[in-house]
Amino acid sequence: MLNRLFRTIEASDPAIAADGLTFVTVKSRALRRRADVTFYVPREAQGMADLPIVVLLHGVYGSHWAWALKGRAHLTAARLIAQGALPPVALVMPSDGLWGDGSGYVVHADHDVERWIVGEMPALAQDIVAGCSARSPLLVAGLSMGGFGALRLAGKYPDRIAAAAALSAVTDASQFDALIEESRAGWSTAPADRSVLAALAGGSGPRPALRIDCGLDDPYLEANRELHQKLQRAGIAHHYAEGPGGHDWGYWSATLEHTLRFFGRVLHATEDDA
Repeated sequence: MLNRLFRTIEASDPAIAADGLTFVTVKSRALRRRADVTFYVPREAQGMADLPIVVLLHGVYGSHWAWALKGRAHLTAARLIAQGALPPVALVMPSDGLWGDGSGYVVHADHDVERWIVGEMPALAQDIVAGCSARSPLLVAGLSMGGFGALRLAGKYPDRIAAAAALSAVTDASQFDALIEESRAGWSTAPADRSVLAALAGGSGPRPALRIDCGLDDPYLEANRELHQKLQRAGIAHHYAEGPGGHDWGYWSATLEHTLRFFGRVLHATEDDA
């Protein structure tokens, strides 16, 4: 399939998709290479217009399939939609561009992972999902490196992102040095690309609805507590929660329910205001 934004789009056959998942490979102009995305669209979305888009960002070492096939994200979303706690949404689960051990979801010297997420994912959703449009609300969540990406992008694109959530977030780019084999020499060094706090504290207008969760046994617990305290002092509204668990899929798959319920409240409030 040819597209003005993506030179090519290859999608899996929905007749043989597992649990309603669709796997897509596109040639990304932002990344300057092919890249993969997993989609989940519930049956309840049929016939809907302006279907909300929920983008889930994975962590280091992972890829597009991690949230679904390790975190059961689509099954959690389906259950909450059936309960009415989450309106029908399109789940969009992209790879991070597959640079080294993890791209940080930032601009690199030779490719733009930020534009891949904020610009190309909504556009791809419009191509793949019948109910998605340019008016679809965009919500972004992520774990670890993905949490760094979700919160930072919410600070940089408050007019585009309706809500953002982080689970076990990396809060500063320097924390990646202990995780990735490669040098960050080609990464953007702008303050908002290095620090979640800098990204969220930048600007003076309203910010997206924000949620931050971290496990009590997580190595980034103190960093998340510090971020929470500094956001409080800066007067930046957010929901912060701690709970049992570590930096692992047991915690992330369970806590995703809180994230999606939070997104559900944001979307229901938007519907009430419309």
